[in-house]
Amino acid sequence: MDDSSGVLVSASEFIKDRLYFVTLQTYAKPRSTENTHYFSIDEELVYENFFADFGPYNLAMLYKYCQKLNKKLQTVPAKKKIVHYTSTDPQKRVNAAFLIASFSIIYLKRTPDDAYVDLLRGSNPPFISFRDASVGAALYNITLLDCLKGVYETHKRQFFNLDDFDVKEYEHYERVKNGDLNWIVPLKFIAFCGPHAKSKIEDGYFIHAPSAYFNYFRKHNVTTIIRLNKKIYDANDFSNAGFDHRDLFFLDGSVPSDHILQQFLNIVESTKGAVAVHCKAGLGRTGSLIGCYIMKHYGLTARETIAWIRLCRPGSIIGHQQQWLEEKQAKMWAQGELYRREHGPTPTPMFGVYSLKMKDMIERGVPLNSQELCDNRSKVNEDAKVDNVLRILKKVDTMKLDDQTDENKNNGINTTAQSTVAANILKLTQGDKLNHMKAQRQLQHVRSHSLTTPSLLFGTGRPHTRAMSQTFRNDSSQSSSQLAAVSPIKAPKSLSTIGSSCGGLKRTTRTLASPVKRALPLNSLYGTSRPLNANRSVVGQSLSMHSIRSQSSPTSRCASSLSSASNLVGHPTQSTLLGSDKLTRFRALRHSRTSTRSSHKSTFVR
Repeated sequence: MDDSSGVLVSASEFIKDRLYFVTLQTYAKPRSTENTHYFSIDEELVYENFFADFGPYNLAMLYKYCQKLNKKLQTVPAKKKIVHYTSTDPQKRVNAAFLIASFSIIYLKRTPDDAYVDLLRGSNPPFISFRDASVGAALYNITLLDCLKGVYETHKRQFFNLDDFDVKEYEHYERVKNGDLNWIVPLKFIAFCGPHAKSKIEDGYFIHAPSAYFNYFRKHNVTTIIRLNKKIYDANDFSNAGFDHRDLFFLDGSVPSDHILQQFLNIVESTKGAVAVHCKAGLGRTGSLIGCYIMKHYGLTARETIAWIRLCRPGSIIGHQQQWLEEKQAKMWAQGELYRREHGPTPTPMFGVYSLKMKDMIERGVPLNSQELCDNRSKVNEDAKVDNVLRILKKVDTMKLDDQTDENKNNGINTTAQSTVAANILKLTQGDKLNHMKAQRQLQHVRSHSLTTPSLLFGTGRPHTRAMSQTFRNDSSQSSSQLAAVSPIKAPKSLSTIGSSCGGLKRTTRTLASPVKRALPLNSLYGTSRPLNANRSVVGQSLSMHSIRSQSSPTSRCASSLSSASNLVGHPTQSTLLGSDKLTRFRALRHSRTSTRSSHKSTFVR
């Protein structure tokens, strides 16, 4: 591209004479020519923020980008240059850079440093750093290079494989209505939102009882549940169903004591199956403890660990929990070395998170505790072992085997953070705000779409809206307010115009003479009687940019289900909401915030 006009800000070459990444200082979209093909994802992939956080993109978005770019490399004539362009918006630019650099690490076998150097080569301007999902000024950041190293280290250890990745399962179960859960370490850790005593719709969003998770957990060999927040449900619900349930409570937004941390590691290391961990929102406390296990057994740095966990479950590890994780890094590395001397090297998982091959094994009834799912301990990657030793030696001078801070082992509150936590006791907790945001966003998205396009939800008539990372094909002739709801197990079939009256958030409180009771089981892609291989072809087509023709669709079922859902319970006033409940509701608000803007033209609608 000719930069004489001042439009071209920076350019990086990833494949000689073939693949480029450029930053353009213009709102005009460059037109492809016979020698150059241009594309951008700035308006197709939208990160759903909680507060001031803006990235990095999650695993599903990374998968879709890699699928799209691989397809272009295979179909665009070899003589053409392929140019991924982005704007000068610092947030969009760093997210776009993360995608193409991660692609080069996964598919072009580049190192993180090489990919990062290419992005900054010459006079290219620097990239801003990513921040956490807290309110106010960020006290801790992770850089683009930290995220690239996280991708590199976890890909090397087979935490994920984009050639064997079930993007539909990821997008399905990350939604509040379907359980709000994410795999962090294959066959070992699930992070999920804290269950409640009963499954119901409260203030318009879905909450789930422990029984809603039984089927999924059993199929995936989850044997232990660890609760980090206050008791909202009866632990016997899990225990009576055959799960080992443990309580390790410490306050929302705080960090655990060394005593709680060691208890957590002992429980996980003595458990043969997978472990499902939750706090209130399944983000801060949950991510912090899982992060310590990853540092101990896989030798990742704290920053690489934070980056990976946020790729799996955006918004994880918040505030001073980030600094606490870095302070525990050397200690976890030292403990990991001692553990491996006694027990042997950490086995490498044969399949990554959301593996299609593993899904096939589940359908065939192969037990997930089988040795077939893990590489032999003697075949652990030697490079990873050497790398772990070098990391330990580099940090040996700063190792602290004893925590020097004064801690209360009964409740696990670090005194350095106690004043901050105490100030918020009478306010909304961190977990409340995040859950509230996510739930409200999803609720508004359902309300604005369900009156026009019916879809399947566990055999009911309720709609299941697309996740933001799912593709939604644009048609330039349609307005930006035209959205779609789709089945969690079927490809989209229709697109209908939604009137402006459908998108409001005005609420009314209604009292029912005969309260409607409806079971709300957790959606399960594995529990359905429908054939699952019927929807796999959709993944390969997820990034097609062809337009979808509008089709008429029945509305009665969706209108009825929406009315029933919204009237199951009255809407409590804002002042009567518990602090812990408001965070759950914030998580749904992210969906509505991105989908209701008048300028929203994303082809990825959540």
